[in-house]
Amino acid sequence: MDHTRWLDDDEQRTWRAFLTAQRLLFERVERQLQNEAKMPHGYYEILVRLSEAPDRTLRMSRLADTSLSSRSRLSHAVARLEEAGWVERTACETDRRGAWARLTDEGFAALRAAAPGHVETVRSVLFDALSPEQAAALQDISESLVGHLTNRPVWPAESDAGADGACPEAG
Repeated sequence: MDHTRWLDDDEQRTWRAFLTAQRLLFERVERQLQNEAKMPHGYYEILVRLSEAPDRTLRMSRLADTSLSSRSRLSHAVARLEEAGWVERTACETDRRGAWARLTDEGFAALRAAAPGHVETVRSVLFDALSPEQAAALQDISESLVGHLTNRPVWPAESDAGADGACPEAG
């Protein structure tokens, strides 16, 4: 017996419109960052997350979790950001398996230089096309989807340092 819950015509249109919009939006944002800031969106996101963390520092595992990245992919990205002088990685003194990523002053300057073009692109390709009501609905829909798809907090990334700044036990 067939139990497939096929999409009806309206659901199929919604799904395809969502996929197309998401791909077009991301392609424009990615192209702008690559052309103007010489960095991929993934690197920009890492810099933003670190810039918003206390002392511009996050544990690598937290950074991977909140950016929905594998630890190996994040480690590779942070290595490239270290080469650029934008991020410093330090070992956790109380947990040999742990490491911290800290946004350097040079990284913060790179982020500040990239932000105006990025924000203008996001505004022009997304928010300028929506009414305030549509933007509110998009936020509601997006938050519902995130809540449905993961139980991990993804934004904002809070520091997981203890009150004394020590690494917590690995878990």
